[in-house]
Amino acid sequence: MTPDPTAGAPDAAPDVPRPEYPRPRLRRERWHNLNGPWAFGFDDDDRGIAERWYAGSAAHLDRRITVPFCYQSELSGIDDRTPHDVVWYARPLPDVRTSPDERLLLHFGAVDHRATVWVDGHRVAEHEGGHTPFSADVTDALSDTDTHEVVVRAEDPYLDLTIPRGKQYWRERPDGIFYTPTTGIWQTVWLEPVAPLRLDRVQLTPDVDAASVTLDLGVTGPPEGAAVGVVVSFDGLALVDDLVRLTDCAFERSYSVLPPSGAIDAYIGDEQGIALWRPDDPCLYDVHLEVLDRDGARVDAVDTYFGMRKIAVRDGWIELNNRPFYQRLVLDQGYFPGGLLTAPTDADLRRDIELAKALGFNGARKHQKVEDPRWLYWADRLGFLVWSEMPSVYRWSGAGVTRVVATWQEVIERDRSHPCIVAWVPVNESWGVPRQRTDPRHSSLVLALHHLTHALDATRLVIANDGWEHAVGDVLTIHDYSDATTLSQRYGSLESALASQPQGRPIFVGTHGYVSQPILLSEFGGISLEGDPDSWGYDVVADSEGLRKQYTDLVGAVVSSPILQGFCWTQLTDIEQEANGLLTFDRRPKADLDALRSATRQQKDNRWTFRGRRRSAADPVETS
Repeated sequence: MTPDPTAGAPDAAPDVPRPEYPRPRLRRERWHNLNGPWAFGFDDDDRGIAERWYAGSAAHLDRRITVPFCYQSELSGIDDRTPHDVVWYARPLPDVRTSPDERLLLHFGAVDHRATVWVDGHRVAEHEGGHTPFSADVTDALSDTDTHEVVVRAEDPYLDLTIPRGKQYWRERPDGIFYTPTTGIWQTVWLEPVAPLRLDRVQLTPDVDAASVTLDLGVTGPPEGAAVGVVVSFDGLALVDDLVRLTDCAFERSYSVLPPSGAIDAYIGDEQGIALWRPDDPCLYDVHLEVLDRDGARVDAVDTYFGMRKIAVRDGWIELNNRPFYQRLVLDQGYFPGGLLTAPTDADLRRDIELAKALGFNGARKHQKVEDPRWLYWADRLGFLVWSEMPSVYRWSGAGVTRVVATWQEVIERDRSHPCIVAWVPVNESWGVPRQRTDPRHSSLVLALHHLTHALDATRLVIANDGWEHAVGDVLTIHDYSDATTLSQRYGSLESALASQPQGRPIFVGTHGYVSQPILLSEFGGISLEGDPDSWGYDVVADSEGLRKQYTDLVGAVVSSPILQGFCWTQLTDIEQEANGLLTFDRRPKADLDALRSATRQQKDNRWTFRGRRRSAADPVETS
């Protein structure tokens, strides 16, 4: 039976926060949620390791915190905005194995920034990178007692600007475009009892043109004599039922997803009969995988899914599933009342996408945050395009380069099977690489990240440095907070757009220039309402009607451009002092939602031009 990805752990207490399965793209039936109350303490003098807090934490951790919320948040129960570079956690660790032959895996969704983990006094894991998951097999660390303890030390130096911080500010009070930081555990912690022979990597890559999907799979444990069963189905109809004998710990195989003869009526996709994933109809295929040992006994089973979706640039046009597609995106920074970077509930993650779609957007640029996998799951399910962006560092250094490259690889590995993601954005506005025009090391990093991203995933668009100072990239993106009249004039022709310097920054850097990339306005707007003197926006209007009118005018100016193939509005919600969202921080529309939706959905002429060429009405732009 396929596990319900929205359900909590079968043995979880009813009041456990964030009880849903935290890794929806690789689901097992048996797991145990470790969210809830943990012992907690600050270590401002950094004495914990020398004093061996990991060997007996009770005397040192005199506070209680609710995981997975950071200590700076209200929902943590601490709500302390004071900088503390080192924090410790501890809680009892249940042994949820049902057989002594099983192994016990301890998973962390994300711990910001550097984590060290002990079980029963034994160090079991170290991980650097506050945005990506890590795991440890803790079986051999369990003591011969009836009780066990897990201890976590998290180090997140406030003033270290070589750490990928995103929008987390390095001072005590948030200011401008920067917000309250997050230290320590901020995503779900959980246990999984597993067999010694088990799946440890599953990636699925669709090929719309070939009507196939490629399965890239890895196992842990001795593969001799073992096999993997693969079942792919759509809407209950089995399309693949395969058994692969393992000769190695990894294999890659492609499967056709064409329906059997006579079943094509079950499909609502393209002319081949495959069901396509797109925002107005996000069809998903189910995959069930089983590992069989040499005796044919099932030792592991996981469930996942994929979408048949293609994003590409052809003849200067962005195409989704081989049709021109106009992107109407909203900037989404993923901060939540009470939880900061951590959504209070899974329903809050889903609601943000539903609200964005209700406002007329077909996707989001997830800005300076590697979002919770549950949000990506809902984007997959609900049909919502995503640009995935790397959180920036703010000071150039060799250490910063190493951290960005290492974390970015982990981001792509974690998320590259999500059909919702259509673009990777490793750098924003030259943050972390401010001297591209004068220091070749800076421009070399941007070029390297572009090519590294394509090497890891050749199926998506790469926007190497979103906003300006482009050296390379599949799409030319521009950030411009000008008024509607200026936008109409500036993007009325290719020549005027390329000659502009919005925000005083050149579109290209060095000798690099335009090579027929699609052009999108990937930041504009940012309107706030008059009222709170401590809040701000890029522009201010008096009331809701003023917001509706100016939003309509600005989007209209962009949509009327003959050269722009999409936009990203700043932004979805207010966040702390930056009050320029279409929604308040608690997700209330600032103007009539239907009126805002109508403004967002202003129609693009299906016969729009690009570089002097006009699309015909017979080849329309897909805008859903």
